[in-house]
Formats: sequence, C-alpha cells, structure tokens
Amino acid sequence: MINRELIRIKVVQLTYAYYQNGSKNIDTAEKELFFSLSKAYDLYNILLALIVALTKEAGRRLEIAQARAKRERKPAPSPKFVYNRFALQLADSTQLAEFLASNKHSWDDEPEFVGKLLTQIEQTQFYKEYMESDTDDYSSDRELWRRLYRLLIQDNDDLDALLEEKSLYWNDDKEVVDSFVLKTIKRFDESNGGKQELLPEYESEEEKDYARKLFRATILNADDYQRCMSEASHNWDFSRLAFMDVVIMQIALAEMLTFPTIPLSVTINEYVELSKIYSTPRSFGYVNGMLDAIARHLVETGRLMKKIDMKKPVDIDPEI
Repeated sequence: MINRELIRIKVVQLTYAYYQNGSKNIDTAEKELFFSLSKAYDLYNILLALIVALTKEAGRRLEIAQARAKRERKPAPSPKFVYNRFALQLADSTQLAEFLASNKHSWDDEPEFVGKLLTQIEQTQFYKEYMESDTDDYSSDRELWRRLYRLLIQDNDDLDALLEEKSLYWNDDKEVVDSFVLKTIKRFDESNGGKQELLPEYESEEEKDYARKLFRATILNADDYQRCMSEASHNWDFSRLAFMDVVIMQIALAEMLTFPTIPLSVTINEYVELSKIYSTPRSFGYVNGMLDAIARHLVETGRLMKKIDMKKPVDIDPEI
C-alpha cells in the first residue's frame, strides 16, 4: 500500500523535522520515518474498520426499529443495509480482525461520530435508491459503499478533525490513504470470503529500500547537493530562499542521483507538486525552474546519465 507518492511526502516532512531537531541523529530520524509510514498503514485499516462500525450501528438501530414496528403492528423495516454483503465480508476479514485486536484505536470509542455519520448516510439519495431497489447482489452492495465512501468519508471535516486528535501523522496521509481504501473496495471478491486479502503494508522490499536510500542520501549528501544548487543557479543566495524550498530541492536531487531508473520528468513533477503543498504560494515556479536548471547542469557535466527534455527551461526570477 505504501507507495512512492506517500514515501516522498514523508521524506519531505521528516527531512524538514531533522533539520529542526538539534540532535541531528540520522538513525533516530530514519526510525521515525518508518514509524510514520507504518501509521499510514494503520490509518488504512482504521478507515476500513469504519465501514464495519457503521454497519454494526445500523444493526443496532434496526433491532430497535424492528421491536417498535412489532409493538405498533407496523411493517418491519428492511434489513438490506445491515446485511450488505460487502460490509459483512469486510467484517469477517481475518486480516482486519488481527489488526483491530492489536490496535488501541476502536470506533466503539466514538459512538457520537459513528451515529452522526450513519444518519448522514441514511439521508443520501444513494442510500434511499439502494434500499428501494429490487436489485439484490454483491456488486450493488459493494458499489453502494464505494459511492458512500467517496461522498461522505473521503472529504469529511469532522472525520479529519477526529483523526488529527488521534494521531498527528494522519492529517497529511488521509488523501493518499483514501485512494487505497477505494482501491480495496473495488478489488473485493465475494468468493474470497473472510480470506480476501487487504493491501499489504509494502508491495515489496524495494519500496522500503527506496524510502531508506532517499532519506539517507538526502541527509548524508546535503553539502554536495547544495553546491549543485548554487552552481546551477549562478551562486544564488540560499539565505533568501524559503527553507522548505531548499529541503524539497535537496530531496529531488537525491532522487535524481540515487535512482537511475526514475525519469527526470517524474522527479521534477513530483517535487514541484510537493512545493505547492508545503512551501510558499510562489515556490512552485521557482522550484520548477531550479530543478530544471539543476538537471541540465548535472547532465551537461556528466554527473547524471539520464535523458532530459531540452525544451526552453523556466526562467528563475531572482526577485522571488
């Protein structure tokens, strides 16, 4: 599940924190990097568990509604949502159960939030159409949860605030993790039952190696990378730059020089996007121009054996 997009985000955060930390212990910082990545995987499981918690709360409400209908001799309410096949399969997941058994976070501790979110679900058009539809199969059950997740869980300010209270790591992780939850919903197969595999924490050791090498190269070669920046920018005064800009470009340089199979265009685009999130409003234009200039300088001086798009580089405004 942990991919390079998430790793880049974490390396930016932890590199910045490393320079703000007086101890400057790279081994400790690396442990923090991997702990931060593991927390993202925890969030993935916790968001899947939210679907189970909502279904459980719906079951509790159904029992109350059925008892009331029986007393008042009215038609019993439909149990269709409570018996949603996808949600029940997720509740039966061996992997999710193992995670929840070993994790201190439980949605049972947040009844007010779960109840409010379930009420919002019951008010959606998706839910009403699902409950009224004659279609009753696994595919429609799974599609309901995909739609509900996108509508009410993916962008939910109350949920974001709640998660931030539980862990400072999760605020920046959720957008990426949401995409993996939706991917998981889509890939569920009824025939797998409770043995349906969730996404692994890492697809392979290659991703862990990428994270470790990128972080260590960034820190250990910092002086060399900053000289490259200075040479490529005609002795630009780095004291005038936003510190985060320097950090982001330093990591981009580490990726350019350490990973020969990653195209330069990919590296530049990824770190320009990160500068939009983590630095000043005008930073991305400067970072884009600087990284283009640095890449050309490295190729021209023979330090970098990669192809580069030789279009006219972005001008760097020295007044930025």
